[in-house]
Amino acid sequence: MDGVSGAGLTWQTLDLHTAQPFGIARWTQSVYPRTIVTLDRDGVQGRGEAAPNAFYGETGGTVEAVLPLLMDALEDPWDWDGLGARLAARMPQGHPSVKCALEMAAVEWCATSVGLPVWRLLGLSPSPLPQSSYTVSIADLPDMRRQAREAVAGGHTILKVKLGTERDEAILEALREEVPHVRLRVDANAAWSRARARRLLGVLEAARVELVEQPLAAGDFDGHAELRARSGVPIVADESLHHVSDVVQLARAFDGVNLKLAKLGGPLQALRALRIAREHHLTVMMGCMIESSLGISAAAHLAGLCDWADLDGALLLADDPFSGLEWEAGSLNQPLAPGWGVTRR
Repeated sequence: MDGVSGAGLTWQTLDLHTAQPFGIARWTQSVYPRTIVTLDRDGVQGRGEAAPNAFYGETGGTVEAVLPLLMDALEDPWDWDGLGARLAARMPQGHPSVKCALEMAAVEWCATSVGLPVWRLLGLSPSPLPQSSYTVSIADLPDMRRQAREAVAGGHTILKVKLGTERDEAILEALREEVPHVRLRVDANAAWSRARARRLLGVLEAARVELVEQPLAAGDFDGHAELRARSGVPIVADESLHHVSDVVQLARAFDGVNLKLAKLGGPLQALRALRIAREHHLTVMMGCMIESSLGISAAAHLAGLCDWADLDGALLLADDPFSGLEWEAGSLNQPLAPGWGVTRR
Protein backbone atom coordinates (compact mmCIF):
# COMPACT_ATOMS: atom_id res chain seq x y z
CA MET A 1 0.00 0.00 0.00
CA ASP A 2 1.19 3.51 -0.81
CA GLY A 3 0.44 6.65 1.16
CA VAL A 4 1.02 10.38 0.94
CA SER A 5 0.74 13.33 3.32
CA GLY A 6 0.70 17.04 2.70
CA ALA A 7 4.10 17.64 4.30
CA GLY A 8 6.35 16.10 1.65
CA LEU A 9 6.03 12.63 3.16
CA THR A 10 5.17 9.48 1.27
CA TRP A 11 5.30 5.81 2.15
CA GLN A 12 5.17 2.48 0.40
CA THR A 13 4.74 -0.98 1.93
CA LEU A 14 6.65 -3.82 0.30
CA ASP A 15 6.63 -7.54 0.99
CA LEU A 16 10.24 -8.65 1.35
CA HIS A 17 10.94 -12.36 0.90
CA THR A 18 13.70 -14.37 2.52
CA ALA A 19 15.70 -16.64 0.26
CA GLN A 20 14.55 -19.56 2.40
CA PRO A 21 12.07 -19.89 5.29
CA PHE A 22 13.47 -18.20 8.39
CA GLY A 23 12.69 -20.08 11.59
CA ILE A 24 13.04 -18.99 15.22
CA ALA A 25 11.57 -20.47 18.40
CA ARG A 26 8.29 -18.54 18.00
CA TRP A 27 7.58 -18.93 14.27
CA THR A 28 8.85 -19.59 10.77
CA GLN A 29 8.19 -16.97 8.08
CA SER A 30 9.21 -16.16 4.53
CA VAL A 31 7.39 -12.86 3.89
CA TYR A 32 8.05 -9.65 5.81
CA PRO A 33 6.05 -6.45 5.15
CA ARG A 34 8.31 -3.40 5.36
CA THR A 35 7.24 0.21 4.90
CA ILE A 36 9.61 2.72 3.29
CA VAL A 37 8.96 6.32 4.34
CA THR A 38 10.34 9.20 2.24
CA LEU A 39 10.61 12.85 3.29
CA ASP A 40 10.98 14.99 0.15
CA ARG A 41 11.48 18.66 0.89
CA ASP A 42 13.42 21.45 -0.84
CA GLY A 43 14.79 18.99 -3.37
CA VAL A 44 16.33 16.77 -0.66
CA GLN A 45 15.15 13.32 0.37
CA GLY A 46 15.38 11.42 3.62
CA ARG A 47 14.27 7.80 3.95
CA GLY A 48 13.37 5.43 6.73
CA GLU A 49 12.21 1.84 7.08
CA ALA A 50 9.53 0.48 9.39
CA ALA A 51 10.27 -3.17 10.18
CA PRO A 52 7.37 -4.25 12.43
CA ASN A 53 7.63 -7.28 14.69
CA ALA A 54 4.60 -8.91 16.27
CA PHE A 55 6.53 -9.57 19.49
CA TYR A 56 6.64 -5.80 20.03
CA GLY A 57 2.97 -5.36 19.11
CA GLU A 58 3.36 -4.30 15.48
CA THR A 59 2.31 -5.67 12.11
CA GLY A 60 2.24 -4.30 8.59
CA GLY A 61 -1.37 -3.33 9.26
CA THR A 62 -0.59 -1.33 12.39
CA VAL A 63 2.20 0.53 10.58
CA GLU A 64 -0.17 1.64 7.81
CA ALA A 65 -2.83 2.61 10.35
CA VAL A 66 -0.51 4.68 12.54
CA LEU A 67 1.65 6.44 9.95
CA PRO A 68 -1.01 9.00 8.94
CA LEU A 69 -1.42 9.95 12.61
CA LEU A 70 2.29 10.69 13.07
CA MET A 71 3.35 12.22 9.78
CA ASP A 72 2.88 15.84 10.88
CA ALA A 73 5.46 15.29 13.66
CA LEU A 74 8.18 16.04 11.10
CA GLU A 75 7.66 19.79 11.08
CA ASP A 76 11.40 20.58 11.06
CA PRO A 77 13.80 17.75 10.12
CA TRP A 78 16.58 19.39 12.16
CA ASP A 79 14.52 19.46 15.36
CA TRP A 80 15.37 15.97 16.55
CA ASP A 81 14.42 16.55 20.18
CA GLY A 82 11.14 18.07 19.08
CA LEU A 83 10.46 15.12 16.78
CA GLY A 84 10.94 12.67 19.63
CA ALA A 85 8.71 14.72 21.92
CA ARG A 86 5.96 15.01 19.30
CA LEU A 87 6.04 11.29 18.52
CA ALA A 88 5.85 10.48 22.23
CA ALA A 89 2.97 12.91 22.73
CA ARG A 90 0.95 11.53 19.81
CA MET A 91 1.72 7.86 20.49
CA PRO A 92 3.11 7.39 24.03
CA GLN A 93 3.18 3.60 23.87
CA GLY A 94 4.29 1.21 21.16
CA HIS A 95 4.76 1.51 17.40
CA PRO A 96 8.57 1.74 17.62
CA SER A 97 9.22 0.77 14.00
CA VAL A 98 7.04 3.63 12.72
CA LYS A 99 8.88 6.06 14.96
CA CYS A 100 12.14 4.56 13.71
CA ALA A 101 11.18 5.16 10.07
CA LEU A 102 10.32 8.79 10.76
CA GLU A 103 13.48 9.42 12.77
CA MET A 104 15.57 7.75 10.07
CA ALA A 105 13.96 9.95 7.42
CA ALA A 106 14.61 13.14 9.38
CA VAL A 107 18.25 12.27 10.11
CA GLU A 108 19.01 11.26 6.53
CA TRP A 109 17.34 14.41 5.18
CA CYS A 110 19.68 16.50 7.35
CA ALA A 111 22.78 14.52 6.39
CA THR A 112 21.96 14.59 2.69
CA SER A 113 21.24 18.32 2.76
CA VAL A 114 24.84 18.95 3.88
CA GLY A 115 26.40 16.15 1.81
CA LEU A 116 27.55 13.95 4.70
CA PRO A 117 27.06 10.31 5.69
CA VAL A 118 24.92 10.10 8.81
CA TRP A 119 27.74 8.86 11.04
CA ARG A 120 29.77 11.94 10.14
CA LEU A 121 26.80 14.25 10.78
CA LEU A 122 26.46 12.68 14.25
CA GLY A 123 30.12 13.35 15.00
CA LEU A 124 31.09 9.69 15.21
CA SER A 125 34.55 8.34 14.44
CA PRO A 126 35.15 6.29 11.28
CA SER A 127 35.75 3.16 13.36
CA PRO A 128 35.97 -0.29 11.73
CA LEU A 129 32.70 -2.18 12.13
CA PRO A 130 32.71 -5.44 14.08
CA GLN A 131 32.36 -8.45 11.83
CA SER A 132 28.72 -9.48 11.58
CA SER A 133 27.38 -12.89 12.42
CA TYR A 134 25.30 -14.84 9.90
CA THR A 135 22.16 -16.58 11.13
CA VAL A 136 21.43 -20.28 10.93
CA SER A 137 17.68 -20.45 11.42
CA ILE A 138 15.68 -23.31 12.91
CA ALA A 139 14.94 -26.11 10.47
CA ASP A 140 15.50 -29.85 10.35
CA LEU A 141 19.03 -30.88 11.25
CA PRO A 142 20.33 -31.60 7.71
CA ASP A 143 19.08 -28.19 6.56
CA MET A 144 20.75 -26.41 9.49
CA ARG A 145 23.98 -28.23 8.64
CA ARG A 146 23.59 -27.05 5.04
CA GLN A 147 22.95 -23.44 6.11
CA ALA A 148 26.10 -23.45 8.24
CA ARG A 149 28.21 -25.12 5.57
CA GLU A 150 27.11 -22.68 2.85
CA ALA A 151 27.64 -19.65 5.09
CA VAL A 152 31.20 -20.71 5.87
CA ALA A 153 31.84 -21.49 2.20
CA GLY A 154 30.73 -17.92 1.48
CA GLY A 155 33.38 -16.58 3.83
CA HIS A 156 31.41 -16.05 7.05
CA THR A 157 33.37 -16.90 10.18
CA ILE A 158 30.75 -16.05 12.84
CA LEU A 159 27.44 -17.93 12.95
CA LYS A 160 24.45 -17.14 15.13
CA VAL A 161 22.36 -20.24 15.70
CA LYS A 162 18.67 -19.97 16.48
CA LEU A 163 17.67 -22.38 19.25
CA GLY A 164 14.61 -22.97 21.42
CA THR A 165 13.70 -26.54 20.46
CA GLU A 166 13.76 -29.90 22.21
CA ARG A 167 16.81 -30.82 20.11
CA ASP A 168 19.07 -27.89 20.91
CA GLU A 169 21.87 -30.11 22.19
CA ALA A 170 21.84 -32.14 18.98
CA ILE A 171 21.85 -28.96 16.88
CA LEU A 172 24.93 -27.57 18.65
CA GLU A 173 26.73 -30.88 18.44
CA ALA A 174 25.94 -31.21 14.72
CA LEU A 175 27.02 -27.68 13.86
CA ARG A 176 30.25 -27.95 15.81
CA GLU A 177 30.95 -31.12 13.84
CA GLU A 178 29.98 -29.49 10.53
CA VAL A 179 31.91 -26.22 10.97
CA PRO A 180 34.33 -26.80 13.84
CA HIS A 181 36.39 -23.62 13.53
CA VAL A 182 33.74 -20.87 13.28
CA ARG A 183 32.86 -18.53 16.10
CA LEU A 184 29.44 -19.61 17.35
CA ARG A 185 26.73 -17.55 19.01
CA VAL A 186 23.31 -18.72 20.22
CA ASP A 187 19.92 -16.99 20.24
CA ALA A 188 17.16 -18.77 22.16
CA ASN A 189 14.55 -16.03 21.56
CA ALA A 190 13.23 -16.31 25.14
CA ALA A 191 12.26 -19.96 24.67
CA TRP A 192 14.04 -21.73 27.54
CA SER A 193 12.77 -22.35 31.04
CA ARG A 194 15.13 -21.65 33.92
CA ALA A 195 15.75 -25.36 34.43
CA ARG A 196 16.40 -25.97 30.74
CA ALA A 197 18.79 -23.02 30.55
CA ARG A 198 20.75 -24.28 33.56
CA ARG A 199 21.05 -27.73 31.97
CA LEU A 200 22.30 -26.21 28.72
CA LEU A 201 25.04 -24.06 30.25
CA GLY A 202 27.56 -26.87 30.10
CA VAL A 203 26.54 -27.66 26.53
CA LEU A 204 27.09 -24.04 25.51
CA GLU A 205 30.51 -23.94 27.12
CA ALA A 206 31.54 -27.27 25.58
CA ALA A 207 30.50 -25.95 22.15
CA ARG A 208 32.67 -22.85 22.73
CA VAL A 209 29.68 -20.54 22.32
CA GLU A 210 30.69 -16.86 22.51
CA LEU A 211 27.38 -15.54 23.86
CA VAL A 212 23.75 -16.48 24.32
CA GLU A 213 20.94 -14.06 23.54
CA GLN A 214 17.76 -13.94 25.57
CA PRO A 215 17.64 -17.47 27.01
CA LEU A 216 14.59 -16.82 29.24
CA ALA A 217 11.27 -15.00 29.03
CA ALA A 218 11.49 -11.25 28.47
CA GLY A 219 10.26 -10.27 31.94
CA ASP A 220 12.31 -12.81 33.91
CA PHE A 221 15.04 -10.52 35.22
CA ASP A 222 15.64 -12.60 38.36
CA GLY A 223 16.06 -15.73 36.26
CA HIS A 224 18.54 -14.04 33.97
CA ALA A 225 20.49 -12.65 36.92
CA GLU A 226 20.70 -16.15 38.44
CA LEU A 227 21.74 -17.62 35.11
CA ARG A 228 24.43 -14.97 34.60
CA ALA A 229 25.90 -15.82 38.00
CA ARG A 230 26.25 -19.48 36.92
CA SER A 231 27.29 -18.98 33.31
CA GLY A 232 30.72 -18.77 31.75
CA VAL A 233 29.03 -17.56 28.56
CA PRO A 234 27.89 -13.89 28.38
CA ILE A 235 24.11 -13.40 28.59
CA VAL A 236 22.74 -10.75 26.21
CA ALA A 237 19.31 -9.08 26.40
CA ASP A 238 17.17 -8.79 23.29
CA GLU A 239 13.43 -9.32 23.88
CA SER A 240 13.83 -7.84 27.39
CA LEU A 241 14.84 -4.51 25.84
CA HIS A 242 11.89 -2.51 24.49
CA HIS A 243 12.78 1.09 25.39
CA VAL A 244 15.87 3.18 26.04
CA SER A 245 14.72 3.43 29.66
CA ASP A 246 15.04 -0.36 30.06
CA VAL A 247 18.83 -0.37 29.77
CA VAL A 248 19.58 0.60 33.37
CA GLN A 249 17.40 -2.20 34.77
CA LEU A 250 18.93 -4.74 32.39
CA ALA A 251 22.41 -4.07 33.75
CA ARG A 252 21.62 -6.05 36.90
CA ALA A 253 20.66 -9.20 34.99
CA PHE A 254 22.65 -9.26 31.74
CA ASP A 255 26.20 -8.92 30.49
CA GLY A 256 25.18 -7.12 27.32
CA VAL A 257 22.33 -5.74 25.23
CA ASN A 258 21.28 -6.17 21.61
CA LEU A 259 20.21 -2.80 20.17
CA LYS A 260 17.80 -2.79 17.24
CA LEU A 261 16.67 0.49 15.73
CA ALA A 262 13.23 -0.84 14.84
CA LYS A 263 12.39 -1.76 18.44
CA LEU A 264 13.96 1.31 20.09
CA GLY A 265 12.39 3.92 17.82
CA GLY A 266 15.25 4.94 15.56
CA PRO A 267 18.99 5.62 15.28
CA LEU A 268 19.05 8.50 17.76
CA GLN A 269 17.26 6.38 20.35
CA ALA A 270 19.68 3.51 19.74
CA LEU A 271 22.60 5.91 20.20
CA ARG A 272 21.13 7.03 23.54
CA ALA A 273 20.69 3.41 24.63
CA LEU A 274 24.25 2.60 23.58
CA ARG A 275 25.71 5.40 25.67
CA ILE A 276 23.64 4.40 28.71
CA ALA A 277 24.79 0.80 28.25
CA ARG A 278 28.41 1.92 28.28
CA GLU A 279 27.83 3.92 31.47
CA HIS A 280 26.60 0.70 33.09
CA HIS A 281 29.48 -1.44 31.79
CA LEU A 282 27.39 -3.51 29.40
CA THR A 283 28.76 -4.96 26.19
CA VAL A 284 26.77 -3.91 23.14
CA MET A 285 25.60 -5.70 20.02
CA MET A 286 24.14 -3.82 17.08
CA GLY A 287 21.37 -6.05 15.77
CA CYS A 288 18.59 -5.96 13.23
CA MET A 289 15.30 -7.41 12.08
CA ILE A 290 14.80 -8.95 8.65
CA GLU A 291 15.19 -5.62 6.85
CA SER A 292 16.27 -4.17 3.55
CA SER A 293 19.70 -2.63 3.13
CA LEU A 294 18.15 0.72 4.06
CA GLY A 295 17.45 -0.39 7.63
CA ILE A 296 20.72 -2.33 7.86
CA SER A 297 22.71 0.67 6.68
CA ALA A 298 21.17 2.84 9.39
CA ALA A 299 22.32 0.32 12.01
CA ALA A 300 25.75 0.09 10.38
CA HIS A 301 26.30 3.83 10.92
CA LEU A 302 26.34 3.11 14.69
CA ALA A 303 27.95 -0.32 14.65
CA GLY A 304 31.51 0.99 14.91
CA LEU A 305 30.70 1.93 18.52
CA CYS A 306 29.71 -1.64 19.39
CA ASP A 307 31.47 -4.82 20.47
CA TRP A 308 29.43 -7.21 18.30
CA ALA A 309 27.32 -6.93 15.16
CA ASP A 310 24.44 -9.01 13.87
CA LEU A 311 23.50 -7.17 10.68
CA ASP A 312 22.73 -9.96 8.23
CA GLY A 313 19.02 -9.12 7.81
CA ALA A 314 19.35 -7.96 4.20
CA LEU A 315 21.74 -10.81 3.30
CA LEU A 316 18.91 -13.24 4.06
CA LEU A 317 16.60 -11.63 1.48
CA ALA A 318 15.81 -12.83 -2.02
CA ASP A 319 14.62 -9.36 -3.07
CA ASP A 320 16.46 -6.54 -1.32
CA PRO A 321 15.06 -3.31 -2.86
CA PHE A 322 18.20 -1.29 -2.01
CA SER A 323 21.84 -1.51 -3.02
CA GLY A 324 25.00 0.21 -1.88
CA LEU A 325 26.19 -1.66 1.21
CA GLU A 326 29.68 -3.05 0.75
CA TRP A 327 29.96 -6.59 2.14
CA GLU A 328 32.94 -8.91 2.12
CA ALA A 329 31.47 -12.07 3.64
CA GLY A 330 30.68 -10.98 7.20
CA SER A 331 32.65 -7.74 7.00
CA LEU A 332 30.57 -4.63 6.32
CA ASN A 333 32.31 -1.40 5.38
CA GLN A 334 31.31 1.89 6.97
CA PRO A 335 28.94 3.66 4.51
CA LEU A 336 30.62 6.68 2.94
CA ALA A 337 27.99 8.16 0.62
CA PRO A 338 25.72 10.97 1.89
CA GLY A 339 22.77 9.99 4.07
CA TRP A 340 22.37 6.28 4.69
CA GLY A 341 24.52 5.51 1.65
CA VAL A 342 22.12 3.20 -0.21
CA THR A 343 20.05 3.64 -3.36
CA ARG A 344 16.75 2.16 -4.52
CA ARG A 345 17.22 -0.52 -7.15
